[in-house]
Amino acid sequence: MKNSREFEIAWMGLKPGVHEYQYDLDDRFFREMDAPAEFSDWNVTVKLRFDRQMSFFRIHFDVGGKVTVACDRCGDPFPLQLWDEFNLLIKLSGEEDTESTEEDADVVFIPRSETVLNLAEWLYEFSLLSIPLQRIHPNNAEGQPGCNPQALQLLGKLGEHAPEDDQAPDGNDSRWEGLKAFKDKNFEDN
Repeated sequence: MKNSREFEIAWMGLKPGVHEYQYDLDDRFFREMDAPAEFSDWNVTVKLRFDRQMSFFRIHFDVGGKVTVACDRCGDPFPLQLWDEFNLLIKLSGEEDTESTEEDADVVFIPRSETVLNLAEWLYEFSLLSIPLQRIHPNNAEGQPGCNPQALQLLGKLGEHAPEDDQAPDGNDSRWEGLKAFKDKNFEDN
């Protein structure tokens, strides 16, 4: 992303205590951050609580908003509601300590000489992490799936005609017949 001061916090000038910020992120922000093309119509609001202490910062990200995604079941796009919370601890360290300190996923070390904190990368990452792995249309007012009815009907037909070539008439899977001989022989030996 281009150098944008919009997402920077000059922490050196802040008094110790809690400071609140709000970032409204749209398609432009996510395009500049090279977000995956499968997501569109971003409308994300991140409320940030920045707790400045003398040697560390506690940051709480509260992510909300919507993004358009493709349904995993029917393939049609729909607006997905985002909501999630993330915490991050930033510790100040000396210049020489930065390389030797171990980083935890929720703890970041920055040198004291950096007086400005750029939040753009974390805003981007936490927005993406707010998108669930499984994305399916929510149910409509009647409690029925909100998916495309034609796609659901086709999926139902495909489920009815699943290949059962490997199934024996009694419902047993014929691929395992050869292993039963080993199982029976093993019980006989004991």
